[in-house]
Amino acid sequence: MIIRFLIKIVVSFIPSDLLQRGIRTLAAQKSRSSDPKSGLKFLGELDRSLYHLQGDLAGTYGEGVHVKHRLTGSYEFFTDRINASNTVLDIGCGNGALAYSIAKTTNANVIGIDINPKTIEKAKILHSHKNVQYVTGDATKKTIENNFDVVVLSNVLEHIEQRVSFLKDLISNTKAPTFLIRVPSFDRDWRVPLKKELGIEWRLDVTHEIEYTVDIFLSELSSSGMEAIHLESKWGEIWSVCKPC
Repeated sequence: MIIRFLIKIVVSFIPSDLLQRGIRTLAAQKSRSSDPKSGLKFLGELDRSLYHLQGDLAGTYGEGVHVKHRLTGSYEFFTDRINASNTVLDIGCGNGALAYSIAKTTNANVIGIDINPKTIEKAKILHSHKNVQYVTGDATKKTIENNFDVVVLSNVLEHIEQRVSFLKDLISNTKAPTFLIRVPSFDRDWRVPLKKELGIEWRLDVTHEIEYTVDIFLSELSSSGMEAIHLESKWGEIWSVCKPC
């Protein structure tokens, strides 16, 4: 703690441009001091650390909502495909930002479910809306018996191990004619397969069971009894409108 405090004090007095040059010089020296594979592993791990640091700051900068949602128009992908007459199930709703946006924009009725009770409590405080109900529960184990018009899975499916059986159960239990699904893409950047080849962490999140190629995504949909009637690959993600076959 003392060392971290002293580093914070010292760094605060170093001009940003000088600090950046210093960090780059140190990284260059370290990565080039051994064989190319070791150097690439070091830079890959550093890249991952910086990515997560940027993510943390992007959430703070966005006042609790990651700025990627505003910059990529991710919420609009969902709200443009939902109307006021719909009942919507948002699985893995997190702090409720998307559920709230759907309800506010479309006036649809939304149920948001998340496994983390603290997250649900935060959602009730930060993103309360008369058309949104937040529920604590594990959607992979909890039997969802209500009928819905739309099921939203936004960056959720990749966290689930038994995805095909999970989707089959959702189709059967919710009777939803439309599923709006967003997942991370494996081939978003050439560095992803390189990191995997080098044996270092390549996933955006260590809790991801998978990160998809389009072919694998479509194959899983087919195995679950679903088809994609609309699919986009952008911003390093796969965005799809799916319907049970």
